[in-house]
Amino acid sequence: MNDHKNKPVVITTDSTADISPELQARYQIRVIPLTVTLGEESYLDGVGFTRDDIYARYYADGTLPQTAAPGIDAFLDFFREILQEGCEIVHLDISAELSNICNVACLAAESLEGVHVVDTRMLSSGIALLAIEGAECRDRGMSAEEIAAHLNAIKNKVSTSFVLETLEFMWKGGRCKGVTALGANLLKIRPALEMRDGKLVVCNKYRGKMPGIYRKYIQERLAGKKIRPGHIFLTDSGRIDPELLAELEILIRNLSGCREVHRADAGATISSHCGPGCLGVLFIEE
Repeated sequence: MNDHKNKPVVITTDSTADISPELQARYQIRVIPLTVTLGEESYLDGVGFTRDDIYARYYADGTLPQTAAPGIDAFLDFFREILQEGCEIVHLDISAELSNICNVACLAAESLEGVHVVDTRMLSSGIALLAIEGAECRDRGMSAEEIAAHLNAIKNKVSTSFVLETLEFMWKGGRCKGVTALGANLLKIRPALEMRDGKLVVCNKYRGKMPGIYRKYIQERLAGKKIRPGHIFLTDSGRIDPELLAELEILIRNLSGCREVHRADAGATISSHCGPGCLGVLFIEE
C-alpha cells in the first residue's frame, strides 16, 4: 500500500469532457479521444475536425456523425504508456448510462494494476470539473485510490445542465426523449436539460429569444445555490455571439462568486447531439 501511496498520479479522461488544451496542460490531464465518423471520413475527436464541420455537413445534406468509443486495445495502450512511466491512473468517463466508454475502460483496467476508473455520471464540463478536482487532490498529495474514492463521493454534487436552441440534432440522433421535437419546435419551446442519476432529463422549458433565455437560465441555475468557489464552466456548442458570451461570463462571475470562470467549447461528440446554440453553466455545489 505504501508503494502505491508514493506513486505519482495521472488524471485521465475521454474527449467528451471537453477540456481545452490549456486546461489539459495546466492540470496535467491526459485525454483519450473518441472516433468521429462523418460519411466516409473518420477523425479523432478534437483532432482536425470541428463542430462547424458537423453543422456545415448537416445543413448541406442532413448527415450527422457517428461517434465510437475507443476499443479495449486503445485503452490498454493508453493506460500502459502511463503505467510504464511509474504512475498510477485515475480515469474519468462520461456516464455509463449514455455510452459504453466507461465499460470498455473498466475491462481494460481489470488486466492492469494501478488504474482506477470513475463513472462520473456526467458529460462535457461536468467531467472536466471532476478532472480538475482530481488534479488538485493529486497536487495535495492524495493517492490514486484516495482520489477515486473522493471523486465518487462528490460526483453527485456536480450540477451539469444546458439549454438547447434547437431540438433537431437530438431528435435526429434518437436522444429526444421527454420532449416531442415537432411540438416543441412549433411552440418555440427551448428545453433545459440536466444530468440526473446519470441520465439527461428535462428540467425546464423556456420561450422567447435566445439571449434572454440564456440569461434567465443562468440566473435560475445559480439562484440559491451554495457553489464551491473554485471553478465554474460556461460551455457552449458554437454559433453564439461572442459579445453575448462575454456578457454571460460576467453575469456568471457576479452571481457565483467563483474564482475562475472557464469557457469551454463543446467538442464534436457533444455538439453532434446538441446542435448549435446550446449553452450550459456547470459547477460543483457544497
